Amino acid sequence: MFLITVIISSCNSGNKPTSDHDEDKIEIDRFADIRILRYKIPGFDSLTLQQKKLAYYLYQAALSGRDIFYDQKYKYNLRVRKVIEDIYETYSGNRNSDDFQKFVVYAKRVWFSNGIHHHYSGMKIIPDFSFEYFTELIKKADPDKLPLDNGQTVDQLLAMLHPVMFDKNVDFKHVNLDKGADHVAGSANNFYGEGITQPEVEAYYDMLINKDDKEPIPVGLNSKIIRENGVLVGKTWKVGSMYGPAIEKIIYWLQQAITVSENAQQKDALEKLVKFYQTGSLKDFDDYNIAWVKDVNSMIDNVNGFIEVYEDPLGKKGAWESIVSVKDLEATKIIAKIGSEAQWFEDHSPIMKEHKKDSVKGITGKSINVIVEGGDAAPSTPIGINLPNTEWIRQEHGSKSVSLGNIVSSYNFIKSQGKDIDEFAYNDEIKGRIKKYGGLAGELHTDMHEVIGHASGKLNPGVATPDQTLKTYHNTLEEARADLVGLYYIMDPKLVEIGVMPTLEVGKTEYDVYVMNGMMLQLNRIEPGDNLEEAHMRNRQLIVHWAYDHGKTDKVMERVDKDGKTYFKINDYNKLRNLFGQLLREIQRIKSEGDYPAAQSLVETYGVKVDQDLLKQVKQRFAKLNIAPYMGFIQPKLVPVMNGNDITDVKVEYPDDFAAQMMEYGKEYSFLPWNN
Repeated sequence: MFLITVIISSCNSGNKPTSDHDEDKIEIDRFADIRILRYKIPGFDSLTLQQKKLAYYLYQAALSGRDIFYDQKYKYNLRVRKVIEDIYETYSGNRNSDDFQKFVVYAKRVWFSNGIHHHYSGMKIIPDFSFEYFTELIKKADPDKLPLDNGQTVDQLLAMLHPVMFDKNVDFKHVNLDKGADHVAGSANNFYGEGITQPEVEAYYDMLINKDDKEPIPVGLNSKIIRENGVLVGKTWKVGSMYGPAIEKIIYWLQQAITVSENAQQKDALEKLVKFYQTGSLKDFDDYNIAWVKDVNSMIDNVNGFIEVYEDPLGKKGAWESIVSVKDLEATKIIAKIGSEAQWFEDHSPIMKEHKKDSVKGITGKSINVIVEGGDAAPSTPIGINLPNTEWIRQEHGSKSVSLGNIVSSYNFIKSQGKDIDEFAYNDEIKGRIKKYGGLAGELHTDMHEVIGHASGKLNPGVATPDQTLKTYHNTLEEARADLVGLYYIMDPKLVEIGVMPTLEVGKTEYDVYVMNGMMLQLNRIEPGDNLEEAHMRNRQLIVHWAYDHGKTDKVMERVDKDGKTYFKINDYNKLRNLFGQLLREIQRIKSEGDYPAAQSLVETYGVKVDQDLLKQVKQRFAKLNIAPYMGFIQPKLVPVMNGNDITDVKVEYPDDFAAQMMEYGKEYSFLPWNN
C-alpha cells in the first residue's frame, strides 16, 4: 500500500536536504493547482559501475510502461495526449496569446495527471479555452502527426474529441464511488468494457474466486474485463496480449538488469518478474512478490508491475507503476528500529486478541532515495511504501516498508513557509510546536503507517480477502487502519525509548497536523458542492470526524469559531489517543470479520459528506495564501557514458523544464497505439 502525501507546512525534518538544494533549483514550474519540484539522488556517484548499470536498465524499464497507465485511466487518454503533443510541437499560430497559454496549462495538467482526469479528485479536467479555439489549434498543427484512424478526417477526430474533452456529462468521474451508483458503469477508467455493469463483474469474480484457497491469487489484477460472445472474459496484460508492445520493452530492460544484478536473490526476483510479464499468470506474480520480499540486501531496488488498486472502484485492477531506488544506509537505521519492534507493537495493539498476529514475519524497513518513478507513481508520488499487498504473502513471508527519503526532503524544503499553519492553527503554541517538530512527526507517522500499520492484524479463519468482503470501502478502511496504528503509537513512550523521537511533543504535533488536515486543510483539494471520493481523503476525514463525534462528551476536541474563522482545538491528547485506539479496534474487527454493513456505515457516515459552509471558508482562506495544494516531480535523467557498445559510467542530469520532459517521454517511450 502507498501512503499519499498530505498538505503540511514547511517545518524541520529528520531528512535534511542536500547542500545544493535551494528553492530556485527545487521548484521549477507552477500551473493551475500544481507545483513541479525536483529531487536529487544523494550517493549515486558513489555507486559501483555495476550498480549504476543496474539502475540505468531499471530506469529504462520504469519509463517504458508509461503508456500503460495512461490507457488504464481512460480509453481516450493516449489519443488526447498525442493531439496535445502535436499541437505543442507544431502549432503555427500565435503562441503568445492568452488562449495558447491556457492550452499550455491544460497540456501540463494532462501530463501531470497521466490523462484528462485530475490525478487526485478524479474529475475530468475541462479546458479553459473554447472548442472553437481547440479546432484552430488542431488545424494549424501538423496533420501527419495527428492520431487519425484509417480513413478518419480531422473534422471527424474533432467530433470524437468534443464530448471526450469538453462535455462534463460524459465520463466525468474517473472513479465513481457514490452510494447507490453502479461503480463500474459510472467510472471512466478503462478496466471494463462498454456496457458492463457492476453486478455482472461481481458475479464474474465470484465465479473465479476460490473462497477456500489459503493462498488466493489476486484475481483480476492484470486484466481488462470485456464481453465476448455475450459473456465476460479477462483480456490479460502480458506479452502477446493487451499492452504487449510496452511490456516487451519492459522485459527487454529487465533482462539487461538481470545481467548486472547485485546478488542471487535480486536476480531470482527479476527473473520471476519477467516470467510474470510473459505468462500473465498471477501465480507467477505471487512467486515474484515472495522472491522480492526475500531480497533485503541489495542497494538498488525496484517496484515494477500492476500494483495499487485505487484506480478501480472495485479494488481489483492493478495500476501499472515503477519506482527505482537506492538504499539510504544511514536513514535506514531509524526506520529499521521501528521494524525490529514489530512484534511488540502487535502485542500491545488495542485491537482484539483474536485479530492479532501471533508472529509478525519478515518486516523489512528502510529509507530509500528515489532514482526514477513511472506510471501511477509519477509525477505525483507517495512518500512511503509497504508491499506486497497480498494478505497471505504478508502474513507468511513478510513485507518491505520504505520511506522515500529524497522525496520527503524536497517536500520539506519547498513547503509553504508555514503560511497554512499560521492561518489554520489555533494558537501560537501549536504553531511553534509544528514548526519545530512537524517534519519529524510526519516522517514518523509515515514510517509507522507503512512498517507497522499495513503489516498488522489478521483475518479470521475462513474470511475472504477484504477486497471481496468490504468491496468499494476496502481501500479507505485499509488506509484508515494503517493511519490509526501510526497515530496510536506516535503518542507512545516506546518511540522515545527506542530513540526514534526525542519527546511526546512530537506525537502531539502529529495530532495537531492530522486533525487540522482531516477537518480543514484537505478540503482545499475539492470544489464547492463536491463530497470526498479519494480513499485517502475519506480515510483522514473518517478518523477525525469519528473522534470528534465520539469525544464530544469529554470535549476531547472542540470547534472554535472566532472572527469569522473556524479552528479545531485538541483539549486532551491522551483521550484522543484512546479514541484513535477504539476506532482502530473497530476497523480491524470490520476487516478481520469481513463486516460489510459496518464498513459501509462507517465510511458513509464519517468519510464522505463534506460541510459545504466549512469547505467554502477553507477555499476562501487558502485563496488569500496563494498556495498550490498539490506537488509532484520532474524526473532525473540517467545518461550512460559509452565507449563503443560498453557503458563506462552513468551520469545524472536534473532537468528543469517539465513540458520538455513530457515531450521527450512522448517521443522516446510511446509504445502503444492510441486506439489500443
